Amino acid sequence: MIKTKVLFLCTGNSCRTQMAEAMLRQIAGERFDVTSAGAHPTPLDPDAVEAMREIGIDISHQETKVVDGYLGRRFSYVISLCDREQERACPIFPGAIWRQKWPLDNPNAADTPAERKALVRRLRDEIQQRVFEFAREH
Repeated sequence: MIKTKVLFLCTGNSCRTQMAEAMLRQIAGERFDVTSAGAHPTPLDPDAVEAMREIGIDISHQETKVVDGYLGRRFSYVISLCDREQERACPIFPGAIWRQKWPLDNPNAADTPAERKALVRRLRDEIQQRVFEFAREH
């Protein structure tokens, strides 16, 4: 069986896309070949690791990836998780059959570490819902 290729794309590839990649892999990895990448990757976000651990998914072994390594590859779905301001930094994948935008808040916009942790948990829950819907519809 050929798996549907999905790329989750964001600027940093440290939080939102990492969570989405792991969730889709866990929920429907038998149907999807899933990866994530960023235009300007930063280290894996410890708040994302913690938030995912809370729901039983370990992403501590995942690595951030540069989107340039995926240019020229074909994906059935390219899903951008950047907020509107960051989206300009993400490249376009002309070979993608479907492009989706899930404009999610940037966790770095939080004012305090406690607010950031709460925001990452909210993002995790929102991404989880979107991933369930995506897997159900595709």
